[in-house]
Amino acid sequence: MYRSFAALIILIAISSNALADADLAKQLSNPVSDLISVPFQHNWDNRVGPTDGGRKYTLNIQPVIPISLNEEWNLISRTILPVINQEAIFPGSGEQTGLGDTVQSAFFSPKEPTAGGVIWGVGPVFLLPTGTEPLLGTEKWGAGPTGVVLKQTGPWTIGSLVNHIWSFAGDDNRADVNSTFIQPFFAYNTPTSWTFTLQTESTYDWESEQWNVPVHFLVAKVFKVGKQTYQIQAGPRYYAESPEGGGHDWGFRMNWVMLFPK
Repeated sequence: MYRSFAALIILIAISSNALADADLAKQLSNPVSDLISVPFQHNWDNRVGPTDGGRKYTLNIQPVIPISLNEEWNLISRTILPVINQEAIFPGSGEQTGLGDTVQSAFFSPKEPTAGGVIWGVGPVFLLPTGTEPLLGTEKWGAGPTGVVLKQTGPWTIGSLVNHIWSFAGDDNRADVNSTFIQPFFAYNTPTSWTFTLQTESTYDWESEQWNVPVHFLVAKVFKVGKQTYQIQAGPRYYAESPEGGGHDWGFRMNWVMLFPK
């Protein structure tokens, strides 16, 4: 009898943990969820540049910090700090390693969805010239609006994140920044905390009139090591469109996320 009772308690605990992990996985599919996370996003690209002879590795450090403003509103801080190693991105360019430009977004988002279940957030986005070498950054300060809208229905999350950045200061000898970023995403979350995501991270450069359209298919799993919760995500990307100096054909992404649920 006691063994059966103990087994039942263990089963309930395991089920509760599984439900909690599945809920965290669903929160991670929402860019403005009330969840502190620190992703370390690794990106590999070959055949970079006009002669397809370059390679590029980018580690994006992307802390997401929600701040409660009052009973109705959150401020979601999302930072992208790239660490880059690249080689031969055009003939004679050599190799560069260092920081790229930082993109800092701040979304003002209601704590509760609308009556129709829509989740949204809007705010400013800033471009900070933190590039440590000329070929790793724009050497421009920039700013603009950003927004996200999504809906979570059952296991599905469907939405889009957009921003536009104009440069307003910086090195006059460098090209101006005038770019639109569009990220539609479709995610499916399972009860066992797996997530399957299809998304693009498209950028249109209004100065050069060129698109960069990498399409990602990503598989992720939430799990625990001791008391710390993580998500690992990985998958390929295909460049449906890219500028002459960008990546071509196939690349790969692996994302390691540290979670700090309340």
